[in-house]
Amino acid sequence: MIDPEELTIVHYCHPYCTPLQNIVRLPKEEAFVLANKLAAANPDTTAFYRFADFENYYDLRIRQDQWLYDTFVSLGGKPKEHHPLSFVLQGSSYLADWFGNGTVTKIPLKGIPAECVSFTWGDSGAQYNRGDSLTLNTKEAFTAVLRAYRGTLDSFLEEVALTHRYIEVQVWDDAYCVCT
Repeated sequence: MIDPEELTIVHYCHPYCTPLQNIVRLPKEEAFVLANKLAAANPDTTAFYRFADFENYYDLRIRQDQWLYDTFVSLGGKPKEHHPLSFVLQGSSYLADWFGNGTVTKIPLKGIPAECVSFTWGDSGAQYNRGDSLTLNTKEAFTAVLRAYRGTLDSFLEEVALTHRYIEVQVWDDAYCVCT
């Protein structure tokens, strides 16, 4: 059985960026300036491909975050932020590479109240963009899945990786996002 109290969430940040930020929290004009600067300075960097077409990315991200927010509230969540900070459960070598093996922030999941955190299997933005079915899970629903699982955490994550690269975690209150 998997003990949810032992889980960690991980945030990856490219070396040219500041950890624990969400670009759509900036005023729109400032977000566009920063995205254009990062895309122009790093044309071969995976993390900034999405910024090369920031007009489309920005609109998609605003709609995606609104869907996540509305769904989270409908499930009883009490977000302090309108745009969450994104993490991944237990870490991801794929995302570490994607973000240029930059700054890594690890936070124990047990310290984040249920009303401030949600989960999706895989990248919520990519799924939203493709129009895929996307399910947002509360902490209670997610921990119930973990407790019902009969294998180890490693085998659970291996099974997740068969259809999704990772489990994304959305944190809706910056007070719980402290660098470690």
